[in-house]
Amino acid sequence: MTDITPNMRKFSSQVVDGVEAAPGRAMLRAVGFTDEDFKKPQIGIASTWANVTPCNMHINKLAEEAEKGANAAGGKGVIFNTITISDGIANGTEGMKYSLVSREVIADSIETVAGCEGFDGIVAVGGCDKNMPGCIIGMARLNRPSIFVYGGTIKPGYGHTDIISVFEAVGQHAKGDMDLIQVKQIEDTAIPGPGSCGGMYTANTMASAIEALGMSLPGSSAQDAIGSDKALDCFRAGEQVIELLRRDIKPRDIMTRKAFENAIRVIIALAGSTNGVLHLLAMANAVDVDLTLDDFVELGKITPVLADLRPSGKYMMSELVAIGGIQPLMKRMLDAGMLHGDVMTVTGKTLAENLADVQDYPAGQDIIRPFDNPIKKDSHLVILRGNLSPTGAVAKITGKEGLRFEGRARVYHGEEAALAGILNGEVVAGDVIVIRYEGPKGGPGMREMLSPTSAVMGKGLGKEVALITDGRFSGGSHGFVVGHITPEAFEGGPIALLENGDPITIDAETREITVGVSDAVLAERKAAWVQPKPVYTRGVLAKYAKLVSSASEGAVTDK
Repeated sequence: MTDITPNMRKFSSQVVDGVEAAPGRAMLRAVGFTDEDFKKPQIGIASTWANVTPCNMHINKLAEEAEKGANAAGGKGVIFNTITISDGIANGTEGMKYSLVSREVIADSIETVAGCEGFDGIVAVGGCDKNMPGCIIGMARLNRPSIFVYGGTIKPGYGHTDIISVFEAVGQHAKGDMDLIQVKQIEDTAIPGPGSCGGMYTANTMASAIEALGMSLPGSSAQDAIGSDKALDCFRAGEQVIELLRRDIKPRDIMTRKAFENAIRVIIALAGSTNGVLHLLAMANAVDVDLTLDDFVELGKITPVLADLRPSGKYMMSELVAIGGIQPLMKRMLDAGMLHGDVMTVTGKTLAENLADVQDYPAGQDIIRPFDNPIKKDSHLVILRGNLSPTGAVAKITGKEGLRFEGRARVYHGEEAALAGILNGEVVAGDVIVIRYEGPKGGPGMREMLSPTSAVMGKGLGKEVALITDGRFSGGSHGFVVGHITPEAFEGGPIALLENGDPITIDAETREITVGVSDAVLAERKAAWVQPKPVYTRGVLAKYAKLVSSASEGAVTDK
């Protein structure tokens, strides 16, 4: 306690010091505060625990470890909850419209509780994928010493299965390749316990991005959900936030332009989710870093894809954990001049200092490729523009799907209609499936198209059709898919003007997405277009639709 300075209690002192704070102290005594606790910096432990998803079902225990760490270092940990939803449960339903919205609710709730209660520092523990950017955005707005802890990845299911195996089984059943008993077997065994979805899907993508950004302790992104490593990670985060308070190191000192460039290059090397683009734009907005889609283009030209991870690859995150996680990859990238080593991190050291003693991967592993034998020589996250998406769209193209697709539009208003068309055989080889009115405003909420893309793969059409949408994709989606098309249909973007049979070209090499219809015809269609009425007029979805920015700007609500 002797090294606790007044500056470390900048916010909590306003809440608990002086005779006028006696009512507040009385309330805190009821939850366990002692006289000595009022002299300590208060550390808010933001827990995303809930039993609504395996991603977060264990996080209450992890939050308690972070609390213990903060207390052991001379602080007073205070656990509070924010929400989580489950994409894996909600995908394909109306409820999925709340998914991206939950990112904003999480950020708002962390800012609200910490701002009200006067917490001096924050540790946030997140599992499901919106938790992570939501926690970071909330902590960034507060700009108080903060650390993010990832809840950890799930173990593989029986037969090397995971949640995507279950989604794709639905398509295989529709094709006739799998009977109901086989679907049930996969359903029963694919999710064996706690942890986030097991491939390089959005949760593991964002955990890796946040570690590369410097906002997690080294190794946090590549640990199993259950085990001593993850418990220790949480305890150390609680301890370390006290050191950040002592040194007055805050999120804006860490989340710099260079740090975001590091995060982008790491998720490219890992073949990460397209959601990483959306979330990094939003996180940068929270600290006033000017990050745009063009930055992903320029960094993507000089960053190879090195990780053979699901969904497009072979391995699961738990297998990358077993060989050392992402730290050896980052060391390789640093040594090759691909990362900025001079950026500050939550350790109080630079990235280069954190990586100085990291050992390389074991000989013979083939999860992370060498630079001279990449899976793809440049980024799989391809930013496309053209007369179909003037302000940008995001494609996930590893090269396994090919680099160019030409086909005829098969247009659907909404995900449900598209899924039915895929499963009933309406969609055929050569089609470009168009799913519109699923953008941030039009959905509202920008649903993920995991059910349609999984149905495409399950029906064996992965190399025969393309899918484009103003919605977005799960990190588990793969195939020739383009999302985040802007302007979105609800705002009268060109995707709203497409008709069945229109010729569409998607070219990953020239980074173009075009429709072979003249400007004059598009103008005629635009003149006849009528904006639909809002789907929701009350509640959180209506508020979100009114506030949210374009997907090309991160779909944020406080732009």
